[in-house]
Amino acid sequence: MKYMVLMYADPAATEAMSAEDRAEVFRRHEALHRDLADTGEMLTGAGLAYPRDTTTLRWRGDGDGAVDGPLPAAAEQLTAYYVIECAGPERAREIAERVLDFHVVAVEVRPVHDWFGMGEAPAR
Repeated sequence: MKYMVLMYADPAATEAMSAEDRAEVFRRHEALHRDLADTGEMLTGAGLAYPRDTTTLRWRGDGDGAVDGPLPAAAEQLTAYYVIECAGPERAREIAERVLDFHVVAVEVRPVHDWFGMGEAPAR
């Protein structure tokens, strides 16, 4: 089963991190990447630009719906993601627990409906 591991952080706290804190975050993610590459569970992942560099498109029904900034008005914003393939939800949660720390304060684990290229989308 494929899962998205969505990581959330406070952009202000991220920008204020010390060089040592930043190095620790990178060290932990590199270790996780190595482990998941070894098991074949890592499919892809990336860090995302700061919310100030984001454009959100909204359907308004009356024209242009582009606005600056991220979708939710919350302190924590989506900062990075992994797409993993693993045995089940318990393993996906184990992987997600490894990214929780002083920097990534919330992690969302979602199953991926991988139906692209396979005909019609499943009924909701």
